Amino acid sequence: MTETKPVACWLTDMDGVLVHEEQALPGGADFIAALQQHRRPFLVLTNNSIFTARDLRARLLGSGIDVPEAAIWTSALATAQFLAEQSTGGSAYVIGEAGVTSALHDIGFVLTDRDPDYVVLGETRTYSFEAITRAIRLIERGARFIATNPDATGPSAEGSLPATGSVAALITRATGILPYFVGKPNPLMMRSALNTIEAHSETTAMVGDRMDTDVIAGIEAGLRTILVLSGSTKAHEISRFPYRPTRVLDSIADVVPLVAEFAPPATAD
Repeated sequence: MTETKPVACWLTDMDGVLVHEEQALPGGADFIAALQQHRRPFLVLTNNSIFTARDLRARLLGSGIDVPEAAIWTSALATAQFLAEQSTGGSAYVIGEAGVTSALHDIGFVLTDRDPDYVVLGETRTYSFEAITRAIRLIERGARFIATNPDATGPSAEGSLPATGSVAALITRATGILPYFVGKPNPLMMRSALNTIEAHSETTAMVGDRMDTDVIAGIEAGLRTILVLSGSTKAHEISRFPYRPTRVLDSIADVVPLVAEFAPPATAD
C-alpha cells in the first residue's frame, strides 16, 4: 500500500477470512489480537443473518478467536438499522432465524403475518414452502420486500446450500417484485458499519475473501481493500473482474503485520 493516510480502523469479513466451517484459519486469532493490542477500532462483518452477534461471539470463541459482541456486525443488524430509519414502529413478516427476528424486535418492530409493512427474508436452514407462499401473497398485497443479503449459496460440510439470494429469486419470479438487499455488496452495510465505530472511509481498510461482495463493497464505500485468497475468490479469478483490490495476500496471517505498519503514529499523553 502506498497511501499516505494511515489505517486507523479495520473491517473484516468472517467466513473465509477468520474461520472456515467454524475452524479458525491461520492468523485469524492473531489479527484480532493485533487490532486490540494497537487499539484499532474494528468490526467483523458477515452476511449470515442466522445468528445473533452474541451467538457468533460464542462460535468464534469456540474456534479460539476472541471477538467482543459489540465488534460483530451482521446483515441482520444492518437490515434492522435500515428499517428503523425507514419506519418507526413498523411491522414485518419474517422468514429467518434468531439473528434477524431479534434485531427487528430490538428496534420495536412487530412480527406478524397480518398485513405487515414489510416481508423480510433472511437466512435459514429450514425454508418452508408454506412460509414462502405466505411471503409471496403478502408482497402481492403490498408488503415491501427486503432481503438481508444477496448470497445465492452458503457453505456447509457437505457442499453448497441455497441461501437468501436463491430464495429471493424464487419470490421475485412469483411476484415480479425485486427485494432491496441490505447486506454486502450494498455500500449501505459498509456505511452503517463505519458509523457504528465512528470511522472514516479514507482511513479504514476492508479485508475480505470475495471480489463480488467484500472487495466491491469496500471500493464503493471508499475504503482500501485487501483480498485474502483463503476463501471464495482464487488468484486466477481476480482478472475476471473490472475492479481490483488495493492488495492481494494469501491469508489473514499476512495482514497481521499491517495493523502496526499502517497504524497512525502514537501521540503523547
